[in-house]
Formats: sequence, C-alpha cells, structure tokens
Amino acid sequence: MMTLTEEASNKIFGGYQKVFSHDSKEVGCKMRFGVYLPPQAEEGKKLPVIYWLSGLTCSEANFIEKAGAQKYAAEYGVIIVNPDTSPRGLNLPGDSESWDFGVGAGFYINASQEPWKKNYRMFSYVTSELPQIINGNFPVAEGLQSIMGHSMGGHGALISALKNPGFYKSVSTFAAISNPINCPWGVKAFSGYLGPQETSSWTDWDATELVKKYNGPPLELLLDQGLEDNFLKSKQLLPENLVEACKVSGVPVILNKREGYNHSYFYIASFIGEHMKYHAEHLLSKKL
Repeated sequence: MMTLTEEASNKIFGGYQKVFSHDSKEVGCKMRFGVYLPPQAEEGKKLPVIYWLSGLTCSEANFIEKAGAQKYAAEYGVIIVNPDTSPRGLNLPGDSESWDFGVGAGFYINASQEPWKKNYRMFSYVTSELPQIINGNFPVAEGLQSIMGHSMGGHGALISALKNPGFYKSVSTFAAISNPINCPWGVKAFSGYLGPQETSSWTDWDATELVKKYNGPPLELLLDQGLEDNFLKSKQLLPENLVEACKVSGVPVILNKREGYNHSYFYIASFIGEHMKYHAEHLLSKKL
C-alpha cells in the first residue's frame, strides 16, 4: 500500500476534506491531491469516485476551496479526488518562465521531449497511478469512477475518458480546451512537451481528434461553457470544433451555454451541482 502523508483535514457537510501527499513514481516527485470523504465513508460502504482536474496555474487547493462540490458529494455519497496540475520542485530548465507552460501547466499528457519526458507524465499519473492509490487506500467501489475538469483540466478529463474507453462511467467539462492543436495554449504546450507537430502525434492528445476515432463503449460528452469567457472569445477553447467532430462521428454531446458567465470559479460554483448530479446518476445507475 502506498505511503500517504495527510497534509490537511477539515470537516465539511458531515464528511472530511483531506489533502494528502506522496512520492509519485510516474512524475518523480512529491505530489499532492485532495480527497473528499462523504459521511457515508464512515459507514463502511464502498463508494464511487469522481475525479476533478484543474486548470492552468491551479493546484489542488482551488477546487477544494472554491467549487463547493462537497455539499453534493455528501448528498449523493460519492468521493471526490482532485490532483495537482503538474510536477513541482524539479527546477527543470524553463519550467517556471511562463504561467501556461511547465509548473502548474502539465496539460495532462505524457511528454516525449527532453527535459520533460521523465517527469511530465500527468496522463499516466491521473489515469493509472492515482486510481491505484485511491483504490488501495480509501473505501472505493472499484470500477465506478467518473471524471470532470476545468479549462486545461477539461482537456485532461476528455482525453482521459476518450483514451481509456469504458474506464470512466461519465465525463464532463467546464470551459474545456477542446481542440488544443488549434489554439495558442495547446500549440505552445504540445510544441514543448511533444516536439514539432509534423514529427509527433499531437492528435493523440486532442479531444476533437480523438472523438473522430473513438470506438469504445457509448460515452456522452457533457460540455459547459460561459459565453462571457474571454478565453472563448480569443479562440483558446474552441468547443464548437469538438461538438462538430462529435456530430460527424456519432458521439453524443451536450453543450450547455451559460449567458453572462466567465472562466472563473464563480461560474463553476454556479453549475457544479448539475455536474455532480449528472455523474452521480451514471455512477449509481439511478435517477436522482
């Protein structure tokens, strides 16, 4: 069993919001993640898990402190797990020079270029190492997990679900980077982590491209987008490209457009309840 260090524990809505750290084999440094254990966890029940992936510049703290998801997790009896967004403390050349690359900006892919490929393996961390840790240390109903995320984390949630057919029962996003090979954030990140587009498989890490060749069990994509989001307006998110790819490929997709909402956690907190209910219904196999 993995050795975990408890960094924080706070009672909330009858359960406990905890933060743990551990030495990660995949990314080669100490990683932190949040776990919300609802009241049902103390009753000896095996509970489903919802994973949350955060966006650029975030740590595990943003979602824990701002989203307000614990209330719904306690109501539905689900565990929430939210990891950090990148390795930290490695001091790799160039890892702290800009806010949208390196520290706080792992993009949830496995890098193939030096000096990133040894440590920037967030895809394997999120989809393999972390679930093994959660399943081995907490009262989890194995095989019952869903995933959601915001912005860069929305991209991460989508590729995690699309590249692991059947592993997640449901997937949803807030303001996801939906077509990174065609937006400035994605081009910068993929160029650094994966190398030039013409010599590497950028499309293997792009939800819009992955949808085109998805052939796993039925999977609906639930997308959420604030219409006053500056990053939507500056073509960083491109949800319309993903929706069009879904329609062409026959992958079910829902895009909720929210008038007046921006990219912030004020927007996320406004609709997190809807997303928690959506995932709980898939995980518990009943209408709530």
